Amino acid sequence: MRATWAILAGLALGGGLAWWLARDQAPQRSPEARLRAEQAAAANAEDAQRPLYRWRDDAGNLQITESPPKGRRYERIAREPEPGIRVRNTP
Repeated sequence: MRATWAILAGLALGGGLAWWLARDQAPQRSPEARLRAEQAAAANAEDAQRPLYRWRDDAGNLQITESPPKGRRYERIAREPEPGIRVRNTP
């Protein structure tokens, strides 16, 4: 009889421990905190995708800046290259 109670107590403790370890550990955030986190992530993604601008100054020197020049021709270039290989036919 005593062994039966020990087995049942062990099963109950084992089940409780299994439940405790398997439960969701992620903290619940308030809607305001979740919105702030999403806005911060979007701002970080926007900063990572901000383009660069390539242009030549009056002396003909190549310039690469974060803002486009005024009154000059410029080329907008991505900070990250496009995936894959691009082949151009230049004579």
